[in-house]
Amino acid sequence: MKIPKELQSLIDDGVIDEVIRSLKSGKEAAVYVVRAKAELRCAKVYKNMSQRSFQKRAQYQEGRQVRGSRRTRAIGKRSRFGRREEESEWKNTEVTALYQLMAAGVRVPKPYGYFDGVLLMELVIDAEGSSALSLSDIEFTPEDARQCHRMLMQQVQRMLCTGLIHGDLSQYNVLAGRDGPVIIDLPQAVNAAGNNSARAMLLRDVDNLTDALARFAPDLRQTRYGQELWSLFKRGELRTDTVLTGEFVDDDSAVDIEGVQQVIEDARDEDERRQRGREEADSLRA
Repeated sequence: MKIPKELQSLIDDGVIDEVIRSLKSGKEAAVYVVRAKAELRCAKVYKNMSQRSFQKRAQYQEGRQVRGSRRTRAIGKRSRFGRREEESEWKNTEVTALYQLMAAGVRVPKPYGYFDGVLLMELVIDAEGSSALSLSDIEFTPEDARQCHRMLMQQVQRMLCTGLIHGDLSQYNVLAGRDGPVIIDLPQAVNAAGNNSARAMLLRDVDNLTDALARFAPDLRQTRYGQELWSLFKRGELRTDTVLTGEFVDDDSAVDIEGVQQVIEDARDEDERRQRGREEADSLRA
């Protein structure tokens, strides 16, 4: 097997000892099993994305904090420097999210560091000690499917309590680990409070997991965990120890259109008053 230059650099620097084998390869990264300090770990080597990929990422990046006004302007202008900075932010998001979620008790691979485009992290194994398969490769009994679903809803709940939504969660990026499901692939993690698409992404994440496990336990399709989680989060009532029921009743009460319009008009009037005040102050200075 040809060793990628990024991993060869880590061998030369003594970060890892050897590359054992390729684990998987996708559009955004290739993952390898490596040995480091007598332990098997996995190394995620990020691939450089095209301009088209950046455009598809826009909805995920809304609400993210970018350090430095120069970097912010460059990313907004899509300059060459801006694209490089956006690429860097995209990769760093996963690294930051892993450390944040691990500290919050979310079941994610333990990170061991980020080295020039390579994320070194725990190799998730199954009960037999082999590399864990994704949920898409597992056959469940009805009860095992329900148990897995309960555990995953708890993980999504913990993530949301930290202010994050996975954004692309499905049976393909959850591993069937030895002690339960482990969530992977987080470069598109969404800021729950700062992204206008956060609710839709949360519901999609939950629906994807539910649909996958409902093949083995059809009753799961009757649950509404996504709506329940978002409602609690929006009201500031979601905690890691909140007991979820999977039940949710839509609010069919009529929207107070006149009240909303009045708020908009009041805000407009206040803005006009402030503008007049600034103009008067400028005229007095003149």
